Amino acid sequence: MPDRHPRWQPKRPDWLAAAGVLFAVAWGGNEFTPLLAMYRIHEHMSAQSVNVLLGAYVLGIIPALLIGGPLSDLRGRRPLMHLAPALSIAGSLLLMFGGESHMLLFVGRIFSGLALGLVMAVGSSWIKELSMRPYSTTGDAGAGARRATMALTVGFALGAVVAALLAQFTPIPEIAPYAVNIVLTGLLWLLLLGTPETNASITGIPLGGDRNAATASAPAPRHESLRDALRLKEAVSPRFLLVVLPMAPWVFGAAASAYAVLPSLVMDQVPGFEVAFAGILCFVALTFGVLSQQLARKFIKPHSQRAIASAMCAVIVGVLIAALSAFTHSMVITIIAAAALGFAYGLLLIAGLQETQRNARPEHLGGMVGVYYSLTYLGFFIPAILSALAPMISYGAMFLGGAVIAAVSVVLIVVGTRKF
Repeated sequence: MPDRHPRWQPKRPDWLAAAGVLFAVAWGGNEFTPLLAMYRIHEHMSAQSVNVLLGAYVLGIIPALLIGGPLSDLRGRRPLMHLAPALSIAGSLLLMFGGESHMLLFVGRIFSGLALGLVMAVGSSWIKELSMRPYSTTGDAGAGARRATMALTVGFALGAVVAALLAQFTPIPEIAPYAVNIVLTGLLWLLLLGTPETNASITGIPLGGDRNAATASAPAPRHESLRDALRLKEAVSPRFLLVVLPMAPWVFGAAASAYAVLPSLVMDQVPGFEVAFAGILCFVALTFGVLSQQLARKFIKPHSQRAIASAMCAVIVGVLIAALSAFTHSMVITIIAAAALGFAYGLLLIAGLQETQRNARPEHLGGMVGVYYSLTYLGFFIPAILSALAPMISYGAMFLGGAVIAAVSVVLIVVGTRKF
């Protein structure tokens, strides 16, 4: 008689647990962004101070990206991915209890940055490998990049809007946003247990091959030391320097402009709801980022030669709309500008990651992803630069200047794509 209560259940895809941790840590990394308005109002911090705090976690991100990626190529993905949520929880605790201390907020942001840098470099590489044979049979060549950028962007979006709403409408605005993230990160961290190591130099299992046939294949390349893993020749190749380098800072430059600069232009039109509005504008930008990443599956192919140049054209459009917003202070145009910049961010993020992953050797995958994301995060300094220049140059004029710089970047990218 057949068993009416079968015990068999579909196996959870291995990549999903890694994507869950990437999502949770991205949530923690971006929950601070819409709270800038709260710190300005409640703690009487200047615009320059809060923008410095916004960019402070880049001080954690970039070292984690540059060291974490190569270290995962040397020692494996699993150990560093388990370290990331611990750092993220520590960062949220510091932020939760440091509301009146600029120093604690600064250190908390660095911890959040360390965690985010690790999951971006190591997690993106791990998800790519977990999306390939022998760990997955359902993904195409670009599945790993899409899954990683989607987890990252959805985490950024939900982290921002939930933090903003909790800060706006709960009696403990400086505690509730961080407490929610601590619980979420802890739960998704538990799901990571049991996810397999994929670094072929450690497991001996060739990507694209069969787990049971590992001994029949040639041994995977293995680094002898961290110094060896840090020697990334791909990072100084002409194609990387002409195609990836000019576009990378625009990734988070576009996103940060959407949710750190644009809200300040019309904040006086939403008195009493500044924090919620900042979160909503951030959510709008990143929702359009998710939308563009979904559309990218159809028109940004894994081996596309024009993807980055096309995405940069979207940046130019977004920056021009942002300039119009700055000149008119129109609420409607500001929301449209946030959507356009978010759309451009999503296209750029996935196009640049696919380009980097495609040209990286397997033994340098983590290191090259780290280099790529390090360059993208330079864009987070743009709001601080713009606020420093604001007394001398209007935001509208600065956005117009940005459009010109973006156009020059497109020319460099097209030349690099055609020559190399």
